[in-house]
Amino acid sequence: MIDSTSADAGTGSAHAGTGEPEPGHARTGEPEPGHAEAEPPRGPIRRALGSWRSWAGYAAAVWSFGYGALGLLWTLGVPGFPFGEGDAPGARHHSMLGEATAAGAGPWIAVLGFAGGLAGIGLARARARGTLRSSLIASGWIFAVVLILFIPDHRVLMTIAYTPAILALPFGWPPMGAGEFFALLYPWTNLNLVLCALGGVLFAAATVAFHLRTLRACPRCGRRPGATESWTTPAAAARWGRWAAYTAALVPFTYAVVRWLWAFGVPFTVSREFLDELHEDGLVWAGAYLATLGALGGILTLGLVQRWGVIWPRWVLGRAGRRVPPMFPIMFASIVAVALASAGMVMVRLTDWTDPEAVVSNPGVLWPLWAVALGAAALAYHFRTRGACRRCGTHPLM
Repeated sequence: MIDSTSADAGTGSAHAGTGEPEPGHARTGEPEPGHAEAEPPRGPIRRALGSWRSWAGYAAAVWSFGYGALGLLWTLGVPGFPFGEGDAPGARHHSMLGEATAAGAGPWIAVLGFAGGLAGIGLARARARGTLRSSLIASGWIFAVVLILFIPDHRVLMTIAYTPAILALPFGWPPMGAGEFFALLYPWTNLNLVLCALGGVLFAAATVAFHLRTLRACPRCGRRPGATESWTTPAAAARWGRWAAYTAALVPFTYAVVRWLWAFGVPFTVSREFLDELHEDGLVWAGAYLATLGALGGILTLGLVQRWGVIWPRWVLGRAGRRVPPMFPIMFASIVAVALASAGMVMVRLTDWTDPEAVVSNPGVLWPLWAVALGAAALAYHFRTRGACRRCGTHPLM
């Protein structure tokens, strides 16, 4: 059974595996100054992802108009309203829209969806300066923050974390049928929260693309020829990215250690009665699974600052010695960071900060820090591994 009542969910970013550095390269894993590995050939998916600055605004607009249309349908009585009255009773107290109704919230969703669609078009097409530019940037970030941090809850992270458990279904875990497992993990209410988080990501990407475009940056790499932004150089990103990656690798162990102790019968931060109940209904093993997944993700996060996260190690058959496609670790780290951010906000909101024992006993309060550190580590990896731009010719050191 999935431990949805306690909002326990944890996972980690998926990156390349471990391996020894090749002869002639520093064991620190940092790239040589000014050196850029040759990029592997780009397929259609990688080309589309690589050109995200050109379509992010349109994608945000389509998403927003579409979700606004759903709000209109819910207002008119079409079933499927996923918040408040339409949500699972046990999950409503986790949501900031736990008291919402289709009649009350539907019209607002429709209006805001239409407004967001117009903002997305503006972010995609406008060449604005001054007040209009500032207004579009502010609007884009407001939509992004609300859709990532405040509308979703821990179920986005839970859905991502438990998805790998599908591989264990033929072996009898979780102890339920496949149909029950899918119904529990992928109801419309959960998928809707994932959809909202996706909308937030699109608005964030559209806003960044608009910001760079109006600064006359390269539409492909986002760099401005002649600019002296020292914090984005490979050497600088290696320094601050290392701190971010180490933090992101350490935080999940604060969660993992507690859940492992529970699995071994140690009532750390909880009463013996509560722990006995977890063992009786099997929820303790769900926590142990999440703890192991989170710890593994913490270890793999180190690939963002190690050589084995840039070059496939020797034991990866068919890929050893080749460059890891940069989008692979960046995408996985970013997805997990977004899920952690929404789950972390729930933990912060529901924790009794006036009770020191409640704060210390809940490692989930550190998830916002984990999310920020993981996102920063992924950004540093991007700055550290990107090569010269084939469009503007900007050198990797810039």
